[in-house]
Order: sequence, then C-alpha cells, then structure tokens
Amino acid sequence: MNLFDFSVVDEYGSVFLQGLAVTTFLTVVVILLAGVLAIPLALARMSPTRWIRWPADFYVEFIRATPLILQLIYIYYVLPSAGIRLEPVTAAIIGLTVNYSAFMSEVYRSGIQAVPKSQYEAAQSLGIGRTVTFIKIIFPQAFRTVLPALGNYLIALFKDTALASLVTVQELMFSGQIIAARNYQYFTVYTVTAFLYFSVGFPAALLVRRLERWSQRGWSTPDRKS
Repeated sequence: MNLFDFSVVDEYGSVFLQGLAVTTFLTVVVILLAGVLAIPLALARMSPTRWIRWPADFYVEFIRATPLILQLIYIYYVLPSAGIRLEPVTAAIIGLTVNYSAFMSEVYRSGIQAVPKSQYEAAQSLGIGRTVTFIKIIFPQAFRTVLPALGNYLIALFKDTALASLVTVQELMFSGQIIAARNYQYFTVYTVTAFLYFSVGFPAALLVRRLERWSQRGWSTPDRKS
C-alpha cells in the first residue's frame, strides 16, 4: 500500500475544498466583526469613567485568562441549559469573535496610546471636536501602527477556526477527521489538510510581512524590486 493515496484526493477533493471554504468564511467574518468590536472596547478601557472602564477591563481579562476551547464549549453546549440554543456556525462565530475582540482591543489600545499627545493638542488648537479628531487623525495613525499585529491575528484566527470542529462545524479540520474515519488513510488525509492550511496561511504571512514594510515606510509606494 502506498503511503500517499491519490485516490483519496480524487474521491474527497470536493469535501476538502468545502471545508476550506467554511474555514475561510469563518476567518473573514470573525476578523471583520472582532476588528470592529475591538475599537469601542479599547476606548472603553481607556475611559476615565470607572463604570465604563471596569466592565471592559473585566471582559478582556476574563477572556484572555480562559481558553478559547472552553469558551466555544460553553457557548454551544452549556448555554442550551439556560434556553439559549445556537446553530453550530453561529456559535463558532460568536465564540471566536468574543475571544479575538478581547485580544485585538489590546492591540488597538496600544496603538492609540502610541500616538503623540501633540496630535490631540494640535487638533484642539484648531477647534476640531474629539470625535472628528479620533476618526480622522488619531485612529488612522494608530491603525497603521498596529496593522502588522492585526495581520498576525488574522493568521492565528485562520488556524484557530479548527476549534470550530468542537461545535460540529464542518470546517477543514473536521472534514479531514470525517474522511480519515471513513477510509483510515490518515497520512494522506492529514497531509492534504496541512497542505490546504499552508496554501492559504503562507501567502497570508507574506502579505503581513509586506504590510509591515509598508507601515514602517509610512505607506510609501512599495519598491518593485522587493
């Protein structure tokens, strides 16, 4: 028997690709939701008002101190006992978003705090409101600073979607498990699974490296020789 069985790829190729599509879908949806929700969460943690800051602090610290796998299990398997039942994909999106919004809020917070105070003072001297100052002056600078870190979270999220299999979402990893359980071709199945993860994760890593160079050069035009 050959170690790598190409007939498995021919027979289950569509299943692998469907799993990859689900993984990519989860990644895109969660990174967009978490990226947006993390902004007000970061601002809440920077608020001088305690009743705004303390709940945000507790949320972030609690999520960071508990494993993602437990959060997913709790949302999908524990909440039904309280009458809250969610579809597998919905549970996976909520669990991953809750987790990543907490971590990404810290990235945003560090980026916002890295903007020099002179930027705020200059905006105030020109009579620009605080909201406009943040949207048009502070946040663009902070976002450019933290963009490489956000890119790394994107790569991590793409891999962490494998945990969605715990809530019965048939993403790429779960698809591989199902196929391997049918034909016992573990080497072939998990080699193909690894290759599919790599085929998306590696280009994403290269993109993050390019974003890092762009951010360091202030978004100047990239060198064509690079």
